Amino acid sequence: MTRRHDPERRRRIIDAAIRVVGHKGIAGLSHRSAAAEADVPLGSTTYHFATLDELLVAALRQAGEGFAAVVAAHPALSDPDADLPGELARVLGEWLAGDRTGVELEYELYLAALRRPALRPVAAEWAQGVGALLTDRTDPVTARALVAVLDGICLQVLLTDTPYDEAYAREVLARVIPPGR
Repeated sequence: MTRRHDPERRRRIIDAAIRVVGHKGIAGLSHRSAAAEADVPLGSTTYHFATLDELLVAALRQAGEGFAAVVAAHPALSDPDADLPGELARVLGEWLAGDRTGVELEYELYLAALRRPALRPVAAEWAQGVGALLTDRTDPVTARALVAVLDGICLQVLLTDTPYDEAYAREVLARVIPPGR
């Protein structure tokens, strides 16, 4: 029997794991559920990801690209003449107004790092990556504080099911940024 070449299989398994977590939560993810969702043999998932944590790391890394990509796609954030709090509030609003399931999934995977130490470095990469994008406009400590505020606002919106308030976000972000930045 010839072996079928399938260069996209690993990516399909990661995509399937993300869908499983989106439908069933992290507790519903197993090699078996990812294989069924990806329509691949069970052995394919264990070939590409020896442990469930390895699969979760890959899923978190892929899902975590969402907000960082949104931030990176807005050149006004690096424009020294742009209103940084206003731009960040607008970008956050655009992200939250998008696919809500994707935002919830990204945070579910991000928060899974509390119980799964293997995920912590990837969660830290996510926060550091967004912070690094903001250091063009502010110092590293303020960038880190801005990421924490953005996280807090997102979690409040997601957990309380309240609408995103862009004016509130802009005001809070403006209070974190030192004058003259």
